[in-house]
Amino acid sequence: MDRSRLIRKADCEWELPRAGAMRVPGLIYADEALIDAMDDKVAEQVANVAALPGIVKASFAMPDAHWGYGFAIGGVAAFDEEGVVSAGGVGFDISCGVRTLTTGLTVRDVEPVKRELADLLYARIPAGVGSTGALRLSASETDAMLAGGARWAVARGYGKPEDLERIEERGVAKGADPSAVSDAAKQRQRDQMGTLGSGNHYLEVQRVTAIDDAAIAKAYGLERDAIVISIHCGSRGLGHQIGTEFLRSMTIAAKAAGIALPERELACAPIRSDVGQRYLGAMRAGINCALANRQILTHLARDAVREVLPEAKLELLYDVSHNTCKLEEHIVDGRRRELFVHRKGATRAFGPGHRDVPTAFRDAGQPVLIGGSMGTASYVLAGTDAGMDAAFGSACHGAGRSMSRSQALKRWNGRQVVDELAGRGILIRSPSQRGVAEEAPGAYKDVTEVVDAADRAGLARKVARLAPLICIKG
Repeated sequence: MDRSRLIRKADCEWELPRAGAMRVPGLIYADEALIDAMDDKVAEQVANVAALPGIVKASFAMPDAHWGYGFAIGGVAAFDEEGVVSAGGVGFDISCGVRTLTTGLTVRDVEPVKRELADLLYARIPAGVGSTGALRLSASETDAMLAGGARWAVARGYGKPEDLERIEERGVAKGADPSAVSDAAKQRQRDQMGTLGSGNHYLEVQRVTAIDDAAIAKAYGLERDAIVISIHCGSRGLGHQIGTEFLRSMTIAAKAAGIALPERELACAPIRSDVGQRYLGAMRAGINCALANRQILTHLARDAVREVLPEAKLELLYDVSHNTCKLEEHIVDGRRRELFVHRKGATRAFGPGHRDVPTAFRDAGQPVLIGGSMGTASYVLAGTDAGMDAAFGSACHGAGRSMSRSQALKRWNGRQVVDELAGRGILIRSPSQRGVAEEAPGAYKDVTEVVDAADRAGLARKVARLAPLICIKG
């Protein structure tokens, strides 16, 4: 990115000053190396978002920001009720997120049975393009799932009621409207519940390799050499269909409202409009789909792990999404306001004391789960008071791609990646060698650099580093 356009405000904070149609400035959180590695398109998209009606305070980009459809991936923007809601500001994989479970196991427990565990998890966890699960939903059950989220799943025997306390929104997004979701979207999802899907989605068995904040790690139930399991996936075909359909209707709605769109994928609708309200209802239903999906996958993973390691405890640490728009209360210029906060490839990171943080670690702050790519580290962070002020309680969500999937395919083949990682003690199980090549670790930015920048910017505090032992890859 051309730094001449930016004003450095702090070690890891850069301002893109207002210019042209921008209503607010842009703020990019990154160190020098990450800024230099960002495409100029990120700054352009940050500026485009800053020009939308009703935007409050600034248009933000997280340290892992890269070009996306309309909004940069890693973008955060909040709008008042006179503003807009944007399908491009949420993303197509609605409520894609990360869920992490503690196990009560250590590396010494897992190593002797690692290959057996990898094979069983791969057999039990449906993964890959178009993957389907054993669960088949009727039309009425699909609507019940879209309204009930993880609560629906728990009520049907997938997991435990106490899981719900450790899920964002306590397992269900209120205001979901299944009637706003098309039959085409519902049809795509009826046999995809409890599946990982493809792309960068995974289930990993991970080892805690470092503790950065001992007190918070203890509150989260993490210690060095402990084993955790992380699941990264979203709303599958349903979310993508919702995004595709509303992108079209929002393009028309924006034009009718007199909103100039510098690029089509920035399509939006006034929050109070019929299209805006229907999108919010459909998007919340998409959130519930993702929460239910991860809840079912948790149930499948628990059964598989206990078959090999009966002593495993498998308690949910937390589940947090990174492709959402949520109505939240934030303090702006000393005044508490209700805002529609878009996070696209950005993780909610509420600080200590916030009422939406589970009681067990309210003093520590919300767990912020940062997924790595195959073969690289993942991280657990904690939300901070400073982050609440900096970017509406938001942080990064992962490493962010440094090259396209087509570029990755030209550089690696799947077998090469699998063999290389096996040599490092990481077992990969995937139905697609092409998918493995597309998600090669080298196709991503250095997640440690991204997390360090988020920590230095005060967006979230580093708590623990995780390294993969087994990866079930879509």
